[in-house]
Amino acid sequence: MAAKSKWFVLCQFLFCVFLCCESLYQGFGHYKRHQIRQNDNTSYDYKTAYFEQKVDHYGFANDDTYKQRYLIADQFWDKNGGPIFFYTGNEGDITWFCNNTGFMWELAPKLKALLVFAEHRYYGTSLPYGPDAVKDPKKLQYLTSEQALADFAILIQELKANEPGAQSSKVIAFGGSYGGMLAAWLRIKYPNVVDGSLAASAPIWSFIGQIPCEAQLQVVTNSFKRESQTCIKNIRKSWGIINTMGATDSGRARLSTSFDLCALLNTSADTDALKSWLVDIMFNLAMVDYPYPASFLEPLPGWPIKAVCKPLSTEVMDGVPLIQALSSAVKVYYNYTGQAKCLNVNQNAVGSLGDQLWGYQACTEMVMPSCSNGVTDMFEPTTYNFSLVSDACFKQFKIRPRKSWVITEYLGKNLKTASNIIFSNGLLDPWSSGGVLKSMSSSLPVIIIPNGAHHVDLRSSNPGDTPDITKARQTEEYIIQRWVKGDNS
Repeated sequence: MAAKSKWFVLCQFLFCVFLCCESLYQGFGHYKRHQIRQNDNTSYDYKTAYFEQKVDHYGFANDDTYKQRYLIADQFWDKNGGPIFFYTGNEGDITWFCNNTGFMWELAPKLKALLVFAEHRYYGTSLPYGPDAVKDPKKLQYLTSEQALADFAILIQELKANEPGAQSSKVIAFGGSYGGMLAAWLRIKYPNVVDGSLAASAPIWSFIGQIPCEAQLQVVTNSFKRESQTCIKNIRKSWGIINTMGATDSGRARLSTSFDLCALLNTSADTDALKSWLVDIMFNLAMVDYPYPASFLEPLPGWPIKAVCKPLSTEVMDGVPLIQALSSAVKVYYNYTGQAKCLNVNQNAVGSLGDQLWGYQACTEMVMPSCSNGVTDMFEPTTYNFSLVSDACFKQFKIRPRKSWVITEYLGKNLKTASNIIFSNGLLDPWSSGGVLKSMSSSLPVIIIPNGAHHVDLRSSNPGDTPDITKARQTEEYIIQRWVKGDNS
């Protein structure tokens, strides 16, 4: 791979990881009540519990166990067979996903459902072998989607067996992003446990050989293009200017000053890190281009790409003025509140425990290539080099990825045996490029949200929602209601 594209390899490991902390509380059926407050001042009232899971569901020699955290809310539930709405936890602390999945909270009182948010093993406080497991490949080997799905299936079965009134309850899985992939796969792998799934923004086809590797960044470009064609031209032009300035000490100093960086760019590697940081920002902006102010990743205005493109929509920009305009655009993402004194290009760098854990998953099963051609997208031409990624994985974790395993394990594009899965995708979201965008049968409905960003349909209703977002939720509610009633036609 050419030196100028090495920075892009870092992007293969990023998939929106969010972590925070909470103290352990052990024991199945023993609860600790919390409240989470959303940005719209909606209070979510739930209880926290822990369930003892086997570390290895597929072998018989390892009898180790760990405590899986889950959140449960029964205030809406009809205990005479009301449904169970089960969120399949993502790569992070489950309280964060609970807080950002308002659709489940709005739907539960309508259908009298029990709400359960299950944490993914190795994330949040559900830690087999503790936080140091990341240092030991033998202890980290149980961090797989298969093991996580088995956790979810067993937890559902235990809830149905132990919660009075749950024995006849229908179970509907919900998930967004990686959690959406898990929701779909849970229905595929355990149709005896889950009656239906809503897989929102689930890029189940983002693997090698299933979509073009440049597809993600083409969607990012299209999301910017709908705001300003000039914005696209200026962003495309900026890479060459950054390369030229980044080749000299004085140029790197000027870049550092223009972007108000916390640390000076001293080397060409630092310039590559700056470009990687900028790509991450543009990717994330497309993910969270919601029509109303939100703080999903960072505090942002409604339609944030419109705000970002405003300083970049002047024709014939070049040199330092273009870099200064790009800096103003970046600050919409990282300093919209005006509180940051400087910007850190390593803010997205792999470093926290959660980032390392998702890096491990990206180095084993979750091999999702990305590249750009610089023609149909607004980025520098870059290639995807599986061997280079594999070597980086081996250096960090002493393992190598299996690039086709997920396709073999979860049916790939041959979903003819699957049923009762809603695939929803917002077309502003880069992950929609690897999503199911065309229905293959009446039991695999597809919902397209032209003005939708990353799993916007799972978020709480908002006065700023566009009509297609509102319609998507209404359609999902109608289908889920049919499943709850046992109508699978």
